[in-house]
Amino acid sequence: MGKPVVAIVGRPNVGKSTLFNRLAGERISIIENTPGVTRDRIYAESEWIGKQFTIIDTGGIETKTNDVIFSQMRTQAEIAIATSDVIMFIVDGKQGLTDSDHEVALMLRKSKKPIVLVVNKIDKLDEESNAYEFYNLGLGTPNTISASQGLGIGDMLDEVVRNFDDLDYDYEDDDKIKVAVIGKPNVGKSSLINKILGEERNIVSNIPGTTRDAVDSYIETDEGKFILIDTAGIRRKSKVKEAIEKYSVIRSLTALDKADVCVLLIDAVEGLTEQDARIIGYAHEKNKAIMIIVNKWDLIEKDYRTLDIYKKQLSQRLDFMPYAKYLFISAKTGQRVHKVLKIVRQCYDNYSKRISTGILNDVINRAILMKEPPVIGTRRLKIYYVTQVGIKPPTFVFFVNSPELLHFSYRRYLENQLRSSFGFEGTGIKLIFRERNE
Repeated sequence: MGKPVVAIVGRPNVGKSTLFNRLAGERISIIENTPGVTRDRIYAESEWIGKQFTIIDTGGIETKTNDVIFSQMRTQAEIAIATSDVIMFIVDGKQGLTDSDHEVALMLRKSKKPIVLVVNKIDKLDEESNAYEFYNLGLGTPNTISASQGLGIGDMLDEVVRNFDDLDYDYEDDDKIKVAVIGKPNVGKSSLINKILGEERNIVSNIPGTTRDAVDSYIETDEGKFILIDTAGIRRKSKVKEAIEKYSVIRSLTALDKADVCVLLIDAVEGLTEQDARIIGYAHEKNKAIMIIVNKWDLIEKDYRTLDIYKKQLSQRLDFMPYAKYLFISAKTGQRVHKVLKIVRQCYDNYSKRISTGILNDVINRAILMKEPPVIGTRRLKIYYVTQVGIKPPTFVFFVNSPELLHFSYRRYLENQLRSSFGFEGTGIKLIFRERNE
């Protein structure tokens, strides 16, 4: 089985994201003094006294609201509760016990899950007495902490992991393919992931920028195990005015760094924009596996040539990465969505591909015989041998007489020879040139 899952729940603005980031060891959730900032579930890995577990940060539970975003936040929290093994119920020790806390506690008790009651914002010793009124929730002894200062965290985690004793878990990390779904706001990223998952996992609305956090969803299919990361839409820097949105851009780029496969979603009606090219260019520079998905294809009037013409135009705009895989879909109707993970898997397999040194040198030697390196000044590049030193991305080291003699056109020629001989469709590859005595 996988790792235990701990959901962090409570009213908005009680410090859930601050605690989540402390447990995760990095700033993953947005921390802003605005209720409703964390709106989707966010996953991270944590560990205490040798026990690994997954933590979920949730949007605050607003028990009485007509606001569409707040009501969907409640749904997200309910899903997190349903999929968790242990619940950490966070309350505000400075504000005190509220009617909403009672209503949230009632919802949590119905889940029949172990609940660890945590009174946050107890920053001083003389504030410990603030926790007494929370006994009225009927959830046992409150654990007092200060998430911002790191006080009381150890005792709280002791209580959390104590609930793991009755669970049958192994702590081996599964081999999952990490897929970042990127693109401008409102191109259908959440809709696509929801269609793949078959459930309303991410908040979907027609409000640009609804997804502010990079949200992980786990799915296992015949193609393998996947982590789908629905990233916040990346806008032009000049349009990023809110501090919240700046965090979202940083986290989206971080999601690209951690991903194996980067899927760029493009609006078929709007077409490829400069910002789309800039986004995927970042992934290209990182030599990631890359897939281009054109969404809302159902809205395009077409004949038998439309797809080929559209793809040719895209390829010309993205000529710096001719290896990318393309797919035309409608996340709304489900058209071709079933092919997404299959192609993602193909990209990942090439991203992880290894070539034996013997076969690799046969191909390169044959390529040199067909086309010798050009003369630079009075000297010519000599390639002695090549070896693959890594995967994700496939990385090749060429040992030569002098790297300064390498012309960019010949570098491209060698890369094309590797691609034509071994595939590598859908993934970047990395070529390194070193002097033989290095």
